Amino acid sequence: MKLAYVILYVPDVAKTVAFYEKAFGLSRRFIHETGQYAEMETGATALAFASEEMASTTRPGFRRNRIESEPAGAELAFVTENVGKSFTYAVSAGAESVLEPTQKPWGQVVSYVRDLDGFLVEICSEVSQ
Repeated sequence: MKLAYVILYVPDVAKTVAFYEKAFGLSRRFIHETGQYAEMETGATALAFASEEMASTTRPGFRRNRIESEPAGAELAFVTENVGKSFTYAVSAGAESVLEPTQKPWGQVVSYVRDLDGFLVEICSEVSQ
């Protein structure tokens, strides 16, 4: 088995895709003509967005991500060679700063932002082994 997709349910797929392009430099792979589903190029595992309307047909009553609410118990993590630059770029594009770049004891640099829907996003370096 392999991980193929991570799907976030969002109120506005097109707006979220545009934000991820601007804030994190991702490229769109596919947007369905209905505007209810999209995929981003992120390597072997695709980052996808689906409308909250689609989620409610699968599982009524799910908890929606909102910037004014506590973040969900999950995160996305993007690896970059320059965490500071990527963090600053994401914040200037509208991401909410959570934690500025911080050096961890194991050598990794990590930072956190929240996207326009309130989902937690880690911007980090590779883990040193």
